Amino acid sequence: MSVDNLESVILLENARLLDPAGGLDALGYVLVRDGIIAAVAAGRPEGVELPAELRRLDAGGRWLTPGLIDLHVHLREPGDEHKETVVSGAAAAAAGGFTAVVCMPNTRPFNDCAAVTLQILAAAAGAAARVYPVGSISVGLQGETLAPFGEMRRAGVRAVSDDGRPVVNSQLMRRALEYAGDHDLLVISHAEEESLSRNGAMNEGATATRLGLRGIPAVAEEIMVHRELALAEYTGRPVHIAHVSTAGSVDLIRRAKARGVKATAETAPHYFTLTEEAVGLYDTRAKMNPPLRTAADVAAIREALADGTLEVIATDHAPHSDLEKDLEFELAANGIIGLESALPLSLALVRDGLLTPLQLVARLSTNPARILGVPGGRLAVGEPADLTLIDPDYKFTFRADELKSRSRNSPFIDWEMQGKAMLTIMDGRITHQEISF
Repeated sequence: MSVDNLESVILLENARLLDPAGGLDALGYVLVRDGIIAAVAAGRPEGVELPAELRRLDAGGRWLTPGLIDLHVHLREPGDEHKETVVSGAAAAAAGGFTAVVCMPNTRPFNDCAAVTLQILAAAAGAAARVYPVGSISVGLQGETLAPFGEMRRAGVRAVSDDGRPVVNSQLMRRALEYAGDHDLLVISHAEEESLSRNGAMNEGATATRLGLRGIPAVAEEIMVHRELALAEYTGRPVHIAHVSTAGSVDLIRRAKARGVKATAETAPHYFTLTEEAVGLYDTRAKMNPPLRTAADVAAIREALADGTLEVIATDHAPHSDLEKDLEFELAANGIIGLESALPLSLALVRDGLLTPLQLVARLSTNPARILGVPGGRLAVGEPADLTLIDPDYKFTFRADELKSRSRNSPFIDWEMQGKAMLTIMDGRITHQEISF
């Protein structure tokens, strides 16, 4: 369905309002004026003075939430535009209900200076989602010298990470935590001990042995998670652990938080939906880093989302073309796309009784906004009109030819799914629309 611009004033009524920040779960309405939330309340807007030029949209009881925010994506621009661009990635985000994405620095060239940051932001002008660039921790992601944090922060970077590669040097990571705090930047850790994971293709265990593939043990992640938590505790600075995949990592994070360590953590839908068995007979669409783990790990991830140990669901959207994926399993690139499948896969947690609707919205919107320190994540007067209208009961087939992303590397292609973003509004304009009003 084609996407229109909204008029300057819009009323979304008869919606189930879900605002974790305000504890609101009620049928009500939101009034948007000039890209800002002008009013939000339970009930009907009877007796409320409304402008004549108002556009009224009946939500039909569907969920209206703060715009979803993806704390971990790869947009591939500059350098690999055949896989994804900022514009195509933002379109995929909007189709998935996301109004903002946080893009990692492993582009070509790497985002390790203001010039690349500004290039990304220029490409994002007018895109269907807000784009928050992440700068690299080290120059060239080489793990040797800190990148110019101050310069990148002034250019628009919101966080730093060498995602895709771990920071091997512990002293460098310590300094990164210290200096990032001085510049109001979040440090996002790619937790991997490469001496244990190098040349691995999937989770180490019986399945890898049966397939004749070199494995990546869970401890390769857990050792680095332990180090990051220890450094955060020592420096008193916060750290965010990306793409948590193992039960051991969950336990380390849970115990560190109980001690008061300033740590936050995310996981991705594939880590609470699939196990290593999804590799099947060498299906490279199920190859990623960290790899899919065991059923016990999946259970631990789900429990950690339920109890808040893992506060964020992020996609780790990693688009690749057939050139990188249609290879022998060990040679194929790591990563899957996730922006357009994350919401229905996450809604399964609500249907399974693990999360309430408010808890799910917190993990997809409110918590990412808080952790990154950006606007959004709330249905509140004065906030940007970034909104997602969700039909949790809508059933559909996840088809490759309907995706907005330039890439198709997903193990969920042709899955029957339930729950979808029917309307995405960013800064008061419709960026994706599935239904007519």
